[in-house]
Amino acid sequence: MSTGLAARMAERARASRHLLRRRVLVAAAVLVALLALGWLLLVSPVLALDGERIEVVGATGTVDAAAVTDLVEPEVGTPLLRVDTGAVADRVGALTTVKEALVARSWPDGLVVTVVPRVPVAAASTPEGWVLVDADGVQVGSADQVPEGIPRVTVPLGQSDETAPAVEAVLAVLGTLPPDLLTQVAEAGAASREQVTLTLVDGAQVRWGSAEESELKAAVLAVLRQQPAGVYDVSVPRAPTTS
Repeated sequence: MSTGLAARMAERARASRHLLRRRVLVAAAVLVALLALGWLLLVSPVLALDGERIEVVGATGTVDAAAVTDLVEPEVGTPLLRVDTGAVADRVGALTTVKEALVARSWPDGLVVTVVPRVPVAAASTPEGWVLVDADGVQVGSADQVPEGIPRVTVPLGQSDETAPAVEAVLAVLGTLPPDLLTQVAEAGAASREQVTLTLVDGAQVRWGSAEESELKAAVLAVLRQQPAGVYDVSVPRAPTTS
């Protein structure tokens, strides 16, 4: 073997060893960086949830923001990536006054809890006083007197086979009314699912019929109300009548 060939082979061997060392060093550096990142995200208190950084959005009316915060408090000090946002949303959503909850991380150390409150659409009389219910029939509050702008429901809230369908129909109707029309309703009742009636604050009666096409019926009633009448019949919204 010539001296030149041996030198070239030795040079190639040194280059290969050098390349191998570089690859090993790069791999080790990447591994250390990944371990450090994992420690930072999953273990370190640097990115842990700060109790001062819990933001509650949408907590108006029936929803108590402090009650929502209390349900998030157990997660304080937990690295943000390890906070189970779905479980937190389920806890908040279990509040009777919350219709829906969404929880999102707010880096580096916060949570944003967005809630959709249940809105009372009716008041019903009970031996203990008045209870406020939403369109799903969920009790969202109570009151000594019927709040202004909330209609009274004359159908018993008990879930008997006879009254439950009527209650569901009444609440479904009230839940679809626009706010300006809802505030005009003093009382709502139903002899059956198909016979919902409303009494307006000025004494006028509205024969609503079933809860079907309630949005259309509301729009028709708004037009009919431009003319005074004692009875507005929108049970067949494409052929309404007044008397």
